[in-house]
Amino acid sequence: MSKLEIASTSADLGKGDFKTSVKLDLRFGIAISVLAGMCYGLYSAFISLAMNRGIWSEWKGAGTVLSKFAVIYIVGALGTALNDSISAIWAWIIIIKKRKFRDVFEALKTKHGKNIVIAAIIGAPIAGTAYITALQMSGPIIIPIASLTPATGAILGRIVLKQKLNARKIFGVFICASAGFMIGMSSVREINSINIFLGLLIALVAAFGWGLEGAIAGHSTTFIDYEIGITIRQTVSGICNFFVILPVLGILNGNMLTVLQMLKGAVTDSSIIFFIISGFFGLYAFSLWYKGNSICGAALGMACNASSFWGPFFCWLLLGVILGEKGWSVAPVVWVGAALIITGITFIALNPLDFFKKKS
Repeated sequence: MSKLEIASTSADLGKGDFKTSVKLDLRFGIAISVLAGMCYGLYSAFISLAMNRGIWSEWKGAGTVLSKFAVIYIVGALGTALNDSISAIWAWIIIIKKRKFRDVFEALKTKHGKNIVIAAIIGAPIAGTAYITALQMSGPIIIPIASLTPATGAILGRIVLKQKLNARKIFGVFICASAGFMIGMSSVREINSINIFLGLLIALVAAFGWGLEGAIAGHSTTFIDYEIGITIRQTVSGICNFFVILPVLGILNGNMLTVLQMLKGAVTDSSIIFFIISGFFGLYAFSLWYKGNSICGAALGMACNASSFWGPFFCWLLLGVILGEKGWSVAPVVWVGAALIITGITFIALNPLDFFKKKS
């Protein structure tokens, strides 16, 4: 609830009614944030499913005709581009249906709209590509690492927005970092541990990018409708991925034609249906993240998001349990690490002593 809304509401409500209203609004914000985390988990699961089917499995299989560079980086970037572009289409459908089409372009003229564009470039094509690349390299073990966003967001919020970082928040960051280190060390004993460890490092790029996005865009969406903000984000991501990231990777790969052929193959492949689903959940994973943060604050919103749990859970449930695919089981140490990360995030967001204070 914004300061303006609180001021106007308090003028119409008694003290007791006002407190009740704020509590209900906060509970709604927490529920929205939890739902955002669940959508994030479903987005992770369906995009993993999409990128392990049809032509995608051929590209990453033993008999692939692609270079090692293309398999590791171009495949991940292409997956991000498809997902976010489809997600942008979903967003524009909603915007047009709600008659907010002109509002998007009006928002782009403002300082806060331009800040969202900057945040989108950092958080969508860069962090998004890093996340999907890491997910393909290492599996669901990277999700808790990528979900260190609130920890990195707290640090970057201190640097970028001059937000205070007290001892409690520093302790929360320490818990998150320690849990991430524990998860990372557990991968050393895994088969093909070099690739897995590299995937964990790439996942840190996603955590940093999304943390910076949260610090910038979270502030900007206080002034801009979250549905407009997410439409800008997903549109910018799709454009940057298709017209910047993929061409650059194609040049580095030494054959731009390969990227165009891969794009044609991906769009016409049967796996596109799963990208349509992942794009839908990706839209709400981030739009509800914006919405939850705007209602109950970024720190509490991120803590309730708990994507470090929902990501591995839905990958394991959809791919491992329902579809019976091997390689999606999650070791106990990862679940313990995910629980510790959630604990650390809670310390960043809340003062545990508040729960023991008497109600006034």
